[in-house]
Amino acid sequence: MTAEPSPVTPATVRPMERLTRPQARRVALAAQGFGRARPEPGTVTTRHLQRVVDTVGIVQIDSVNVLTRSQYLPFFSRLGGYDTGLLDAMRDRAPRRVVEYWAHEASLIPPSTWPLLDFRMQRALADSWGGMQQVARDRPDVVAAVRAEVERRGPMTSRQVEQALAHDVPRAREEWGWNWSVVKNALEHLFWAGEITSAGRTSQFERRYAGLQRVFPRHLHEAVAPAGRPAPEAAYVELIRIAAVAHGVGTEQCLRDYFRLKPDQARPALETLVAEGELRPVTIEGWKRPAYLHVDARRPRRVDATALLSPFDSLVWQRDRTAALFGFDYRLEIYVPAEQRVHGYYVLPFLFGDALVARCDLKADRAAGVLRVQAMSWEPGAPDAARPALAAELEQMADWLGLTAGVAGALPRGRQPAPSSAG
Repeated sequence: MTAEPSPVTPATVRPMERLTRPQARRVALAAQGFGRARPEPGTVTTRHLQRVVDTVGIVQIDSVNVLTRSQYLPFFSRLGGYDTGLLDAMRDRAPRRVVEYWAHEASLIPPSTWPLLDFRMQRALADSWGGMQQVARDRPDVVAAVRAEVERRGPMTSRQVEQALAHDVPRAREEWGWNWSVVKNALEHLFWAGEITSAGRTSQFERRYAGLQRVFPRHLHEAVAPAGRPAPEAAYVELIRIAAVAHGVGTEQCLRDYFRLKPDQARPALETLVAEGELRPVTIEGWKRPAYLHVDARRPRRVDATALLSPFDSLVWQRDRTAALFGFDYRLEIYVPAEQRVHGYYVLPFLFGDALVARCDLKADRAAGVLRVQAMSWEPGAPDAARPALAAELEQMADWLGLTAGVAGALPRGRQPAPSSAG
């Protein structure tokens, strides 16, 4: 891990506390909601899902569906089987409990967090992708027409907006026309800029765009209006605070990566929280970087967790942190050519106790009704008790996914299979 500046400290503080790596690991797991007893099967409610949202602060979205959409997995990891329709309703129906924006990556966040990201919205013309910038700069008339259509008719998918504009604002094709790519770029620019938002997703994973007032709870209407959004410096403090609670303990890099903040945005916020006593600088055994412990972080003596983790779970987002805490070198191999993959296409780490002890390359074979374990590998020193625990977790996942034929493939008993190149 590369060196960072000296820890942020007020002028007079007691000597920095030193945490062992197991202590730091348990703090991190507790902060992410692991170690709590799962609800009884069939009893998970919206209140349980809300507790996870409140705990982690961000749930990353990803379109890969080889197992299930990634936003569903962090809730399964912490709660066990549940009705994914409950999460969809939290996102898609009023009063919405989560909304979508570019937080870590594309993410679900509480509605109250959305205004804190206004500093990112203000840089839509500079930081968004090329097609979005081009349509915003070259065709402001198109952007204005798209925005008006969404605010009048939304929620709408991009294709619905295209079709509506072709009817409401006809354009000759040789002039330009309402083609999908330009409409989509205009919508994505407006979404990035915080001028419209997402009212949810279709079953095909398409965003449903809508005006802000249609999505955000009434008590937040003033906060989501441009004039009501906080100054960047205040927002950075609040975002680092959310990250610090979700981490329990972490370095500056860990905390700023949670919302993809830059060092000059995160460092003054850290100084503020240290000065106010909310964060305490600490050292962690084997870490070269200074770390910060949240004053309210739980410090359990033991964590007994059993969970398969999404590749996009916030516990393992920051790969240097994952290696430093767990001794687990984890890389996503989705974009690696099949013949070069070491562990597989969609590999989920397996958490047992307070350690990451195995890797499972999983695929939902929906036609056959089977959860396929395409490859599996155990970490050195994995305890024997982890094997039946993983087998039970795989069976529970298959049942949750509605794969009635259960689990097939490289089951967690016997010899380890060779790494798979299947994707």
